Parts: sequence; C-alpha cells; structure tokens
Amino acid sequence: MGAYRADDDYDYLFKVVLIGDSGVGKSNLLARFTKNEFSLESKSTIGVEFATRSIRVDDKVVKAQIWDTAGQERYRAITSAYYRGAVGALLVYDVTRHVTFENVERWLKELRDHTDANIVIMLVGNKGDLRHLRAVSTDDAKAFAERENTFFMETSALESMNVENAFTEVLTQIHRVVSRKDLDIGDDPAALPKGQTINVGGKDDVSAVKQDGCCST
Repeated sequence: MGAYRADDDYDYLFKVVLIGDSGVGKSNLLARFTKNEFSLESKSTIGVEFATRSIRVDDKVVKAQIWDTAGQERYRAITSAYYRGAVGALLVYDVTRHVTFENVERWLKELRDHTDANIVIMLVGNKGDLRHLRAVSTDDAKAFAERENTFFMETSALESMNVENAFTEVLTQIHRVVSRKDLDIGDDPAALPKGQTINVGGKDDVSAVKQDGCCST
C-alpha cells in the first residue's frame, strides 16, 4: 500500500469519521495514519478537524477524508453535520478504561441514527501498548463486534500497531461496498463527472467518485 501525495490524483473520495469518548486516542490515530506522527502531549480536540490521505485499493486510488471530533458531550450539537456523508467510521475505545468500552453502544446507536445502513464500521480498541493496564478483554470486544456486525481491531497509535491496517481495512471494505453498488452511485460509476456525489440514503455527501481522465490537462 503506497501513499499517494498528488492532491487531485484519486478515483474515490470517502469520508470517514472517528467517534468515541474523549481521551481514547482518536486524534493520535488520525495523526499516525495521515502524518505518521504521535504526540504524548496531545490536547483535547475542540470542535472538528479533518485530515486526508490517499491509498491504493485494488487498482484504484482512494482518498480518505477522515474527520475527528471531541468526544465531550458539550460538542454533541455538531453531530448531524459531522456524520453527514460518512461512508465509514472508526469507533474507538481505550482498552485500559472500561467505561469507554461501555459507551461504545451509545456511540454506535448515534452513528447508525445519522448514517446510511451500508456504512462500514470498525470497532477499535486503542492503547494496546498499555498491556499491564488492560481493562477490556479482546474476547469481549470481539463478541460485541460480531453481535453488532462491525469489524474489530486493536491498535496502538503510540507503537503504530495496526493503525495502518485499521484505516486500510475500512477503506477497502467501503470500496467493496461501492463496487457492489450497494451505495447508490448511479448505474455507471465511470460515467459520473468528477466530484459527483455518492448518495447514501438521501443525505448530503462529500464522498465522491471521480471519472477517469475527465480532467487531464
């Protein structure tokens, strides 16, 4: 999986949201995947920010626009705009704080209330490097993921463990959904103009499919 830096060189643009309680490491997961950075002094995210990175999935270049928000209740008013158009989500908890895992159910309900049924969801147990402090067993998380029909992975943004895999798996699965045309992108994706919106359940969407060769100069 190579990284593609040309800003406009992509076939698909997929919006992916990071959700979960404050302090579980969402911002560090984003920084690790998009910039290969990690900060021990990272502060709580205020409001919303997003970063992008493109990867190759099968024979297509997929550009991920990954949104990160504060997990605190007082920022919850942004939810509908935050979720709008998302075709993938990483639902993050901290393996050392059981309460963050308990809250996963509430986050999942909110996510499903605001997004299309075909959204690809990855449950992520972060801070896997803190093995001696583990409070949530892998088996419990796996069982929850199976019950809720989501993907599951344990990560460490600090050690860069499985971060690439988690994002890449989500983007690959979204691409498969789009390829199967479960997301309504019209009869012929190749015939869509650049930036054509993918319609997921009638909600506004930033995710798009780009026409091959439409904009070569």
